[in-house]
Amino acid sequence: LGLCVSRASASVLNLNCCLVLLPMCRVLLAFLRGSQKVASRKSRRLLDKSKTFHVTCGVTICIFSVLHVAAHLVNALNFSENYNEDFLSLNAANYRGTSLHGSKVSSLMPVLVPGLTGVIMVLVLFLMCTASTYAIRVSNYDIFWYTHNLFFVFYMLLMVHVSGGVLKYQTNLEEHPPGCFNPNKTLRENVTVPRAFEETFPDYTTEPFPEDLSIPEPFVQNNFMRICSEEPKFQSHFPETWFWISGPLCLYCMERLYRYIRSNKSVTITSVISHPSNVLEVRMVKDDFKARPGQYVILHCPRVSALESHPFTLTM
Repeated sequence: LGLCVSRASASVLNLNCCLVLLPMCRVLLAFLRGSQKVASRKSRRLLDKSKTFHVTCGVTICIFSVLHVAAHLVNALNFSENYNEDFLSLNAANYRGTSLHGSKVSSLMPVLVPGLTGVIMVLVLFLMCTASTYAIRVSNYDIFWYTHNLFFVFYMLLMVHVSGGVLKYQTNLEEHPPGCFNPNKTLRENVTVPRAFEETFPDYTTEPFPEDLSIPEPFVQNNFMRICSEEPKFQSHFPETWFWISGPLCLYCMERLYRYIRSNKSVTITSVISHPSNVLEVRMVKDDFKARPGQYVILHCPRVSALESHPFTLTM
């Protein structure tokens, strides 16, 4: 059950980590909203809800991250308790243990790549979530902005996180079918093997058993014997996370680069008007710029603060 929950939650995390970046591609959304191909009003309203969609994906990532961590805590206990001496390459644990409070299980996950990267990702995600609350965004927008940029670290760790190769599959099912008998296996010394098995076996054969032989299970299935030609071989599953997040991540990085180049163009302030209720209107002109609905600008005044920036609604 722990493996099922951890893999299912990982699939949900891959999907949402893929979708959460798309609403932040503001230039692309503004282009789609002003395009003639998006003519219906409902489609434009959906594009205007990009922030809500981004927050929904973020909350989903937080919920399923907690579920993923809880499932792996169960897996840590199961990997330790179900340590297999027969197939050492399958074990994620170093040795058998039974207590989560002991040193046996506590030394299991931190020594693995998924464990180390997972702990760091949880810390990064906690910082991003807490800094995204309304109180922190209003009181200090820079804390929200700089902690949110830690998503680059989160995504890099996410791609490394799946490279640990904890889950594996068998690659030689034809040479070693499940439940077969290997006469060269060292464990055969612990069972009573008939004298007929001491002869030379072919690489792989399926022959009926003589009725007068008493063969221990599970070597006999439906009165047939299954002989293995080699030991089982296991290989880690190929990581699939990069397939989900590489496209949106590259798209977002290209847009950030485009916005950075465009932000270096000079802006001419034409007038500053003070309105009642402490409302300040700043009129400005920028070459080769056309405002689109839904856009906002991030104002930065180095003379006031070298690090402080604030978003403002852009109107025509």
